[in-house]
Amino acid sequence: MDEIYRIAVCDDDREQLDKMEEMLAVYAQQHPQVEFKTDLFSDSRKLVNMVEEKAYLPDLMLLDIYMPEKTGIEAAQELRELGSDCRIVLITASEDHALEAFGVGASQYLLKPVSEQTLFPVLDSLLEEWGRRKKKYFLFRSEGKISKVSADRIVCCEAQGKRQRLYFTDGLHAVINSTMAEVYEKLSVCPEFVKVGVTYIVNLEHVDSMNAREAILDIGRSIYLPRGTYQMLRERYFRYYCEEM
Repeated sequence: MDEIYRIAVCDDDREQLDKMEEMLAVYAQQHPQVEFKTDLFSDSRKLVNMVEEKAYLPDLMLLDIYMPEKTGIEAAQELRELGSDCRIVLITASEDHALEAFGVGASQYLLKPVSEQTLFPVLDSLLEEWGRRKKKYFLFRSEGKISKVSADRIVCCEAQGKRQRLYFTDGLHAVINSTMAEVYEKLSVCPEFVKVGVTYIVNLEHVDSMNAREAILDIGRSIYLPRGTYQMLRERYFRYYCEEM
């Protein structure tokens, strides 16, 4: 399978959770070209805590609005504040919360009882959107927030003591509490990322030129090439672009 999508369903009613899980299983059978992983939550606080503490970030959240400890609206608002930009569908028995749903960036607002006839078109639309994006994303924690960053936005990563600094195409940067080895383990699944010495990871898509001393990046920065790294970087650079042609 080329794509795997994770869906979180949160409802304090066990019967509703089971019903939603069954419908999602039917939808998955109708779309064998992709794989869906469904996680069920009866407590919205647990879902929010998992996103905050364990870097859990599904592609889609189906949230019931009326839950005792934390409403779906409140959960969605906290998730947005944590930096989550996943698609959210709010589910409720009332039409009174449509404006609030819009305020937390909900993709859809479904009225109960939810059926295949109302849920499946929403999933079709999201699946089409995901197919258009088809980017590789990475999760990073910076300044207490979990952010999802697309690979093509990352220009390079620079080691700075026990922290790493990511530089982005828009000129911004983020400091993350990870080792260089941990960052490279994530980024190395994409062939454009190359580790240069012990200090840098470079996205070859953003290397404008290089010589034996430095690599010039398209954001106006240059990085120093340690002894013995130029030959390796040049070979990786030409191999990457030749294989794309």
